[in-house]
Amino acid sequence: MSARTTPESPTGPLRGLRVVEFAGIGPGPFAGMLLSDMGADVVRIDRPGIGGCDPRDFVSRGRRLVRLDLKTPDGRDQALGLLEHADALIEGFRPGVMERLGLGPEAVAARNPRLVYGRMTGWGQSGPLAHAVGHDINYVSLTGALAAIGPDGRGPVPPLNLVGDYGGGALYLVVGMLAALYEARDSGRGQVIDAAMCDGAASLMTQFFALAAMGRWNETREANLLDGGAHFYRVYQCADDRHLAIGAIEPQFYARLRELLGLTDPEFDHQGDQAHWPALRDKLAAIIRTRTRDDWCRLLEGTEACVTPVLAMSEAAAHPHMMARGTFVPVGTEVQPAPAPRFSRTRSGIQGTPPDRIVEAKAVIAQWETDVAKRPDARGIRPHPTRA
Repeated sequence: MSARTTPESPTGPLRGLRVVEFAGIGPGPFAGMLLSDMGADVVRIDRPGIGGCDPRDFVSRGRRLVRLDLKTPDGRDQALGLLEHADALIEGFRPGVMERLGLGPEAVAARNPRLVYGRMTGWGQSGPLAHAVGHDINYVSLTGALAAIGPDGRGPVPPLNLVGDYGGGALYLVVGMLAALYEARDSGRGQVIDAAMCDGAASLMTQFFALAAMGRWNETREANLLDGGAHFYRVYQCADDRHLAIGAIEPQFYARLRELLGLTDPEFDHQGDQAHWPALRDKLAAIIRTRTRDDWCRLLEGTEACVTPVLAMSEAAAHPHMMARGTFVPVGTEVQPAPAPRFSRTRSGIQGTPPDRIVEAKAVIAQWETDVAKRPDARGIRPHPTRA
């Protein structure tokens, strides 16, 4: 796949959507990447003194970069000029910062009442911790998520920053913004999206709170079906110190696992009895330790035993399934994850490499003004067919 370097010919279902992203870290840029991959024209505003992006900063792909000093009247006016022609905004500052810059929701709505204003924070726009500092590990620690992940007898293990920053943050921000953009087609009015990572991470835990309410979840780690407690849903070490993931939950898949591994010990009959799980984990661990990971994969991968290798990032792109689907794609000399999800008609694509130069805000505004005549309406959002 070759990446575009200009926004003239975007692909994807969000083609024509104009987004202004205020530079930040973590979930804000990732949300901008997702929107860009789906075809949106994303322009990032960065502060003076910051150069172009590292070409290996894949999360910054598909943007144009504008540099403005938002603390000056000219910088603020140029930012408002961009926002006047945009459909959506992403910002990840602490509550009150955008207001102090003269770029808060009310100021922007006065110039563009249809703009969807996406706010990405850890703690949200309100509450006792709203102005406190923090990172992913802090946000997920208050939701019950962090306490549930890790081995029994040792401390919780941070799940990278996938649960707070990206799952509970960027994905919820994008869902909220797309919902608000959909609603704006009829109402003609934008709104503020208060996307807090602590809220999103808590939402991701809904199923586990439900299991707890039903008496089916133990707060002791490695004591539950999905946290490594069950011998049939767990990661095991192989003879070469690589690892195998087993997820044979359903009885028919568990039966196939037993058949392929020769698990004739009658104790394995007690699949759902948690009292047997510790002993069965030890027995299965001893068996898996007798062969290498790739030996086991030749026997088990692709069968109904639900077994896969645990691949390092350096291995993932070369897996036959990943290669067949194009889950990882070459862009220049680097390989990176491809856009997801996939659309049958309006295919997403990497719209460009990370920006390597600064563009002028007035050039972006001029292009967006020219595009207005090509849009179904003046904001670039197609009216609902039954309400137009």
